[in-house]
Amino acid sequence: MKNKMRTLLLIVLFFLSSWPWSINSREFTDQEDNRRNLLSNGLGLTPPMGWNTWNHFGCNIDEKVIRETADALITSGLAKLGYHYVNIDDCWAELHRDSQGYLVPKKATFPSGIKALADYVHSKGLKLGIYSDAGYLTCSKTMPGSLGYEEKDANTFAAWGIDYLKYDNCNNGDTKPMERYPVMTRALMQTGHQIFFSLCEWGDMHPAFWGANVGNSWRTTNDITDTWTQMISGADQNEVYASYARPGGWNDPDMLEVGNGGMTFEEYKVHFSIWAISKAPLIIGCDVRNMSKETMEILGNQEVIAVNQDHLGVQAKKVRMEGNLEIWAAPLSGYRTAIVLVNLADNFGSPDNVIVHWDDIGIPPDTIVQARDLWEHKTLKQHYVNKMSAHVGIHQCKMFVLTPISKH
Repeated sequence: MKNKMRTLLLIVLFFLSSWPWSINSREFTDQEDNRRNLLSNGLGLTPPMGWNTWNHFGCNIDEKVIRETADALITSGLAKLGYHYVNIDDCWAELHRDSQGYLVPKKATFPSGIKALADYVHSKGLKLGIYSDAGYLTCSKTMPGSLGYEEKDANTFAAWGIDYLKYDNCNNGDTKPMERYPVMTRALMQTGHQIFFSLCEWGDMHPAFWGANVGNSWRTTNDITDTWTQMISGADQNEVYASYARPGGWNDPDMLEVGNGGMTFEEYKVHFSIWAISKAPLIIGCDVRNMSKETMEILGNQEVIAVNQDHLGVQAKKVRMEGNLEIWAAPLSGYRTAIVLVNLADNFGSPDNVIVHWDDIGIPPDTIVQARDLWEHKTLKQHYVNKMSAHVGIHQCKMFVLTPISKH
C-alpha cells in the first residue's frame, strides 16, 4: 500500500512540474527579481519640483545666488506650491580633487562649502541638489566627473546632506550609459541617505526603457533652449515614451525656460501646460529673485501644478493631431481627465476651433461632463456630452480638467 501511495505521489509531482503554471511561476520569479532590483529610495512618487542654476546662470554661480534663491522661493510663495529643490548645476567644484580623491567646492565661489549651504537651505524647509557626471569630466570641463569615484562621491554627497543628484553624460570614454549609471545608483543606495537620482543621459540610449531600475527620472531629450520650436520638439520627443512614466520614475524633457525671455507669455503658458500634463519634473530655470508678475502667474498656477502632481501619475499622450491643432490628454484621479488643446500654427489669424471627442480621451459615451478652465480659473457654465470645443489662438493653448457628473 505504501509503495502504491509513493508511486501515485511521484506521478502527481511529475504532472505538477510539467503543468503550464510552472512557466507562470518562473515568470513570477523574474518579475519578483526585477521588482527587487528597482531603485528603492521611495522618492519621486510625484514629479519633482524646484529650481536649477543652469538655464539662466550657466557657470556664473556662487553660494550667494543659491542662498538668495532659497530665500526667494520662500518669499514668492513658490515653496508653498511645492518647489522644494534648490539645485546647483555644473561648475561648482575645483578642477582637481584633493589628495585623497575627494571633490573640492570652488573656493572662489563656494567658500563656505556645500555642507554649510545644505544646512542653510534645509533651515528654510527646502532641499539642496548637486550636479555630477558619469564621465571623467563634467560637460563644462571645469570640474571632475564621478566615473571611477562613484562610491567616494556618493558618500560625500550623503555627508553633505544632498537631496538630489543630477548626473550628466559627458566625457565618458565612449562607454554605454547602461554600464556607468547603475554604478552610481548602487553607490547612492549604499549610503543609506535618500537622494533623488536624476539621469541626464539626453535620451541617448532610450533611458525610458531601463531608467526605472536606475533613477527617479531620466532625460528623454537633448538640452532645451528658450525657443518655441525647440520646446515643442522636446515635448514631442518626450511624448513617445509616455507609457514608461510612473510614480517613482519620470520622463524628463529638461528644465523649464519660463521667464527667461525667449518666448511670449502665451508660448510660456503652452510650455508649462505641456510639461505639467506630461508629468515632467517642474524645475524652474529662470532667476526667481527677479520674476515678473507674468512669470509668477504661470509658475504659480496651482491648478496646473495639481495636474502635474496628481497621484495617479499617468503621463499625457497626444490623442489627436489635425494639421496644426493638437489635443493632449491624461487621466487623473477621481475619474477626471486633463486636456491641453494647442495651436501650433505660425501664421497669424483668427483662433481655430478645436473639438474634443469623448472617445478620443477615454470618457465613456453619453457622460455629462463639467469643464474647469485652468488658466481662466473658472468652471464653465455649460455642461458637455460626448464632445466639447474651444477656440485656441496662434501659439496658444487651453487647459481643462473634465469631471464626469452623470450619464446623459
